Amino acid sequence: MKWLTDSWYRPRAIRIVLLPISVLYQFVIALRRLAYQASVLKQHKVDAPVIIVGNITVGGTGKTPTVIWLATKLKKAGYNPGIISRGYGGYADNYPQDVRHNSDPRIVGDEPVIISQQTNCPMAVSPKRVDAAKFLIKEHQCDVIISDDGLQHYALARDIEIVVVDGLRGFGNHYCLPAGPLREPISRLRHVDFTISNGENSNASYVMTLNPGPVINVADKEVQQTLADFRDQTVHTLAGIGHPERFFNYLRDSGLIIEPHYFIDHHRFKAVDLHFNDNNPIIMTEKDAIKCRAFATDNMWYIPVKASINNDLEKSILTQLAGTNHHG
Repeated sequence: MKWLTDSWYRPRAIRIVLLPISVLYQFVIALRRLAYQASVLKQHKVDAPVIIVGNITVGGTGKTPTVIWLATKLKKAGYNPGIISRGYGGYADNYPQDVRHNSDPRIVGDEPVIISQQTNCPMAVSPKRVDAAKFLIKEHQCDVIISDDGLQHYALARDIEIVVVDGLRGFGNHYCLPAGPLREPISRLRHVDFTISNGENSNASYVMTLNPGPVINVADKEVQQTLADFRDQTVHTLAGIGHPERFFNYLRDSGLIIEPHYFIDHHRFKAVDLHFNDNNPIIMTEKDAIKCRAFATDNMWYIPVKASINNDLEKSILTQLAGTNHHG
């Protein structure tokens, strides 16, 4: 499907063919949102304020680091946040699933395991986010719910909406699916509470910077190096994420000679995927490393990232949260 995603960001004739479907798609999602607003379709409220962290484009924009940042700030402010997710890429027999730092990503999804490890917050996944939220409130006494993704999951009533946009790629050709990358029209941003740009964007009130950590060995996280240790070496780089070029370009800019290997978002890695017939180091994202631990060798490495966001966004969110009419 790379030909399709490429057409969203570069001129391709295929978009003309797909445009009528995009118009129909946009009509359907507008009608659906209207149905929730008019209470034709039911929105479910839970006994705690709900903060949605989502996006309006397909592919990685940086929601996961934003969720981790937000959960950390809420804990620091005295809240007991719970985090919910669809658990995309995981296949459980029943839901909601409690997520712990050692959960199997094949069952709960890759991003939830990372979030659980980095926040130490109660977390649950379910295709029905309302069920996951109720579970965390009942079982873990959470007093605020953060939804990782779910901007378009209108069945769950929300108090605050935060949208993360890609500062580098923006909104592509500005068309809705399938002719473009938009899940909803750009006008949807007028109705959200906070918009964060992942990377420099002169129009954004809030800009997120992703700060890479040390290079950590996948087989033994106690073994760490710096990127400078890999400079001028040929390394295999792999990414099964929404926007791999951001990661690959970072490594190139750091002086590494890379052989990039592309995988689809949420790819379920097997040992054979990482057999490259040489002993060159393999560097991946943390999201991919989670799924490679079971067969990791000592030449596999990953780089975690940590978000920082400017302009006192934390204070603005806490102020708005304090004004919600929930008893928690």
